[in-house]
Amino acid sequence: MNYQLDEIDKKILDFLVENTRMPFTEIAKQMDVSAGTIHVRVKKMEDAGIILGSSLNIDYSKLDYHFTAFIGILLTKSNRTQEVLKELGTIPNVIEASVISGKYNIFCKVKAKNTEDAKRIIYQIDDIQDVMRTESMISMEEHISDKNRLIQAVTI
Repeated sequence: MNYQLDEIDKKILDFLVENTRMPFTEIAKQMDVSAGTIHVRVKKMEDAGIILGSSLNIDYSKLDYHFTAFIGILLTKSNRTQEVLKELGTIPNVIEASVISGKYNIFCKVKAKNTEDAKRIIYQIDDIQDVMRTESMISMEEHISDKNRLIQAVTI
């Protein structure tokens, strides 16, 4: 389905990006439209695949996960990428994984409690069949972590 966003849709998305739990009635009140309009527009954007649901942002540091690392994974064979991704999916500390071009086949983001925990996770990744080697980069400080921030720049 090809869905073209208009100003009303963009405004609705702005409200939902700011607070995914904001009631449609509150959005409607602030936009001076009916709650039904908001409901119909959101449903259309969901049906078009623009809105994929809602999610929580979790501050892992409050749960004692203070260590973030990015890990480049080089495989023995590129055709084993999907199998390795499946294995990575079984490791809960791997919170993102991307197939990339360049030096590595896969690049992932890992959350750990400390360096010892990170070492355990990296060894677990190293043990996956067809992982030739990994290279780890430690995040010193996270500044931009907002997957929805692009919506502000999307032109209609």
